[in-house]
Amino acid sequence: MHTSEHTGPLSGRLAVVTGAGRGIGRAVTLELARSGARLALVARSAGELTAVRDELTAAGASAAAYPTDLAELPAVADLGARIERDLGPVGVLINNAGVVGPIGPTEQLTAADVDRSYRVNAIAPMLLAAAFLASMRAAGWGRIVNVSTGVVARPAAMLRGNTYVAAKSALEAHSLNLAAELAGTGVTVNVYRPGRVDTAMQGWIREQDPESVGGGLVERFAESYRSGELISPAHSARVLVSGLGGTDTGRIRDVADAG
Repeated sequence: MHTSEHTGPLSGRLAVVTGAGRGIGRAVTLELARSGARLALVARSAGELTAVRDELTAAGASAAAYPTDLAELPAVADLGARIERDLGPVGVLINNAGVVGPIGPTEQLTAADVDRSYRVNAIAPMLLAAAFLASMRAAGWGRIVNVSTGVVARPAAMLRGNTYVAAKSALEAHSLNLAAELAGTGVTVNVYRPGRVDTAMQGWIREQDPESVGGGLVERFAESYRSGELISPAHSARVLVSGLGGTDTGRIRDVADAG
C-alpha cells in the first residue's frame, strides 16, 4: 500500500473518510490506500478507528485517526482545520457516516431524534465539504462523494424510517446543488448509493422489535440476509473508489452502475 508505488490520480492525495471504523467506510479506506492515497479516518468509535488505522499502517499506508462524533457540530467545524493543519490539503472527501435510527411511528419522534439524524446524515457532510473546498479549489482538483441510500428513490419503501429517508434526501439535494456551484473548478461532487450491503446497520434493523419498527421492514431486511442478496462492503467500496478518477459531477451513482 505504499503511496510511492502508485502513479494514479489518487496517489499521494489526502482522503478523508467518515464512518471509517467499520463496514463500507473501513472498506473504502482499504481501497483508497491500495490506490496510493493518504488517509484521515473519522468515526465516533475510537477503538474501531484505531484498529483500522493500525491495519492500514501495518500494510504500509499513511493513516491518521480522528475520533469525532459528527452530531457535535462545533467539533465538526474544528475537525476540518485540524486535519489540514496536521496532514496538509485534502483532495478527497468521502462522507460515509450515517445513522439510520430512530425507526418507529412518526408520532413518536422527538426533536432530539430528528436533530441528530439531520446533523449526522446531512449537516456534517455539508460542513466538511465547506471546510475543504478552499484547498480543493486552489489545487484545481477535488473529489467529494456523499454516500446515500437507494431508498431515497422510493421513500415509501422504508416505512417508519422517516428521519433517515428525509435526511438522506436532503444530502442528495445538497450534493447536486454543490456540484452545480463548483462546475468548471475541477472539483466534483457526486452521490453514491452503495446497494444492499452486509453491514452493522443492516444487522441492527434485523434485530429490532417488529412491534416497534414495523414487522414488514424487519422481515424484508431479514429476507435479504437469508437469501444472500446482500453484497460485501469490499465490493461496494471498489465501485465507489473506481469512480474517483473520472470527471463526472452532479451524478447519482448506484453500485449497480459498475456491476
